[in-house]
Amino acid sequence: MSDTQVPILNNKQIQQKIDRMAYQIWEDNLGEKEIVIAGIAECGYVLAKRVKQVLANISGIKVDLMKITLDKSSTHLKADTDFPVPDCSNKVVILVDDVLNSGRTLAYGLGVFLNVPLKKLRTLVLVDRSHRIFPVTTDFTGIELATVLKEHVDVSLGEESGSDSVYLR
Repeated sequence: MSDTQVPILNNKQIQQKIDRMAYQIWEDNLGEKEIVIAGIAECGYVLAKRVKQVLANISGIKVDLMKITLDKSSTHLKADTDFPVPDCSNKVVILVDDVLNSGRTLAYGLGVFLNVPLKKLRTLVLVDRSHRIFPVTTDFTGIELATVLKEHVDVSLGEESGSDSVYLR
């Protein structure tokens, strides 16, 4: 595997993708008064915060933010949230992650809501690599990349540095 990095998205392009996805969420939920955006830690949560901010600025929808921390090494669903999952009852939930590769992380994220009667559950990813093993799909996608399995997508949403980037290596 090569150590060279191919730039895919820069700071401005990532913000454009976030803006577009926020508008799509708004269009998909025009009649809603409140939705929950659930970001999968770490990078998915940072992305969720940014989508929430844009959505709050463009719409009158009340947006609650949830952080989901998964144990991805476990063969069973082990998840912690910073927002009570039962409070999502009869609401629209947007599940957010940075990259969709095999679908395992999103599938685990979906599992958090299996015992809660939701109005609607949607998924959002910044990069969709289309190498799914699990039967998950995305409703809102920043960019879809045709990659080979050996390649890796690095998403950096620099909270401290303020510099965002997506690279293929």
